[in-house]
Amino acid sequence: MSSSYEARFKVWRGDIQGGDLEDFTVEVNDGEVVLDIVHRLQATQAPDLAVRWNCKAGKCGSCSAEINGRPRLMCMTRMSVFTREETITVTPLRTFPVIRDLVTDVGFNYQKAREVPAFVPPEGVGPGEYRMFQEDVDRSQEFRKCIECFLCQDTCHVVRDHEENKQAFAGPRFLMRVAELDMHPLDAAAESGLDRKATAQDEHGLGYCNITKCCTEVCPEHIKITDNALIPLKERAVDRKYDPLVWLGSKIGRRSK
Repeated sequence: MSSSYEARFKVWRGDIQGGDLEDFTVEVNDGEVVLDIVHRLQATQAPDLAVRWNCKAGKCGSCSAEINGRPRLMCMTRMSVFTREETITVTPLRTFPVIRDLVTDVGFNYQKAREVPAFVPPEGVGPGEYRMFQEDVDRSQEFRKCIECFLCQDTCHVVRDHEENKQAFAGPRFLMRVAELDMHPLDAAAESGLDRKATAQDEHGLGYCNITKCCTEVCPEHIKITDNALIPLKERAVDRKYDPLVWLGSKIGRRSK
């Protein structure tokens, strides 16, 4: 069997004003990924096709798109997962405004990133003096694998299907960031007057998340966003607000040394 064949593609072409799917027949070679085919389309049939990409190694998160309706990285989606008879549809991320063709405006995510307060260094401990248990390092390290491809943001139906929620809801990527900071043993946010659990609920829309795990399913880094970040954060937020013993403890505060 020949390692080269002709595949049928439908690629969305247009801008914020509107657009439609355009049909292409394009050569596919053994071992190629969808991004290879998009580049071949640019080189041979559609030189004005707009697509965002950078590393082609699954680490920059730039080439996010929807392939046959599923949010994926084009550079990590091998053509071998499709049959030769299958028509492959490539469209831009549905949750964000289209700039042109496959390029979307993901500025919403950078706005939400700015709204998450940064790590608060512990008082009296300088850079290079931080000490943590290895299990705490490992737990945070999972979340730091995030490449900010925003596929989880795109597939989250809270913002995907409800534009009106965007102002109040940070989305799974940034709720994961809040969860990471909240569980960090050296984060001194509480001592500075910042309650991350309360802000997760009141400012970042934690209550909107109904843990369907769709964000986890599309994560190219296989981060267990729902199980390891969002559910534990929800549990801590509920304890903080409704458990009488936790509430009392928060009012008493820590003893001074």
